[in-house]
Amino acid sequence: MTDTLIKVDLNQAATDNEQVHNRWHPDIPMACWVNPGDDFILETYDWTGGAIKNDDDASDVRDVDLSTVHYLSGPVGVKGAQPGDLLIVELLDIGAKQDMLWGFNGFFSKNNGGGFLTDHFPSAQKSIWDFEGMFTKSRHIPGVRFAGLIHPGLIGCLPDHKMLAEWNKREQALIDTNPTRVPPLANPPFASTAHMGKMKGEARDLAAATGARTVPPREHGGNCDIKDLSRGSKIFFPVYVDGAGLSVGDLHFSQGDGEITFCGAIEMAGWVHMKVELIKGGMAKYGIKNPIFKPSPIVPTYNNYLIFEGISVDDDGKQHYLDVNLAYKQACLNAINYLTKFGYSPAQGYSLLGSAPVQGHISGVVDIPNACATLWLPTDIFEFDINPSASGPTKFLDGSIDLPIAYDK
Repeated sequence: MTDTLIKVDLNQAATDNEQVHNRWHPDIPMACWVNPGDDFILETYDWTGGAIKNDDDASDVRDVDLSTVHYLSGPVGVKGAQPGDLLIVELLDIGAKQDMLWGFNGFFSKNNGGGFLTDHFPSAQKSIWDFEGMFTKSRHIPGVRFAGLIHPGLIGCLPDHKMLAEWNKREQALIDTNPTRVPPLANPPFASTAHMGKMKGEARDLAAATGARTVPPREHGGNCDIKDLSRGSKIFFPVYVDGAGLSVGDLHFSQGDGEITFCGAIEMAGWVHMKVELIKGGMAKYGIKNPIFKPSPIVPTYNNYLIFEGISVDDDGKQHYLDVNLAYKQACLNAINYLTKFGYSPAQGYSLLGSAPVQGHISGVVDIPNACATLWLPTDIFEFDINPSASGPTKFLDGSIDLPIAYDK
């Protein structure tokens, strides 16, 4: 029987669990140790540590303290791992904790986190999703049901001191270009809410002062939010410290490419069954700077899509030069506007694009001045026909159901 090396009690505060941390720092002690070739199970909190509730009130999303996230299980030390090696992590299985068979999607307030389309959706809202085995549906977005592709939004290894210092230096330099921006350009270290696993006292305080926040992806992996890192995936992580220091969390039941709502997948608590191996000196052998991965052989099979295009022209008609970020925003907005013709609110459409297995593609970056990005919306997830026809769209909803909203205080 496979051992569960890290357990979480959803009735216990994440900060009381010494096998969990919410910052990246090379001095965080290993929560446990394994040998190359071992397989084991790690349980995880949802990324907020239980701050978001299964109800119809979005004030918890509005008021969440984002300086506390993400809560990660680990670090797991791998015996014999040394800087320059590659750590192979095979995801054997992933699932939801039996005492939390539901998840949540949310938009943060523009004044507290924001999101990809925060200028269009500045207030906090959320949707709750119930799990039915491999499928999910939401009382807040009727008319859709789809298979989930459960994956860790966040997985990576500890940085060394040099890399940590570089992260903090470059991100602070970006912040300094517009220090009052809302939402901010990046998140600097914030010691008071740092949870450093087993670290206590002065050692904890010193590390917390420079511990990197877990919000962005970086060279070590981290919060990449790649929906295809599911059962059967293999990830090849650069190793920067002795023991590697593998941590995982932020599990998603399902997600659209881009995780566009920021709290953008269907967030959940759960467990990951994984196996580790080493390639000695693998970073130099393969010229690897960032992780590489082999995707899951198991994916939801949706073959019928509506594909929405976006180009790098903003809402005011201003031309931008090959701006892929803007082009994808426009593709998303075009899909949201289309869904409103069937009775969905813009918020319901936005939430659905963050939660369902939509595909995002960079379709063209050479035809000046417009980049072209596309969003592929699977039509089979709907309980009614959303394809264009001569008869026009038939409204499925009458506007009586929408996402809970919480306006800023």
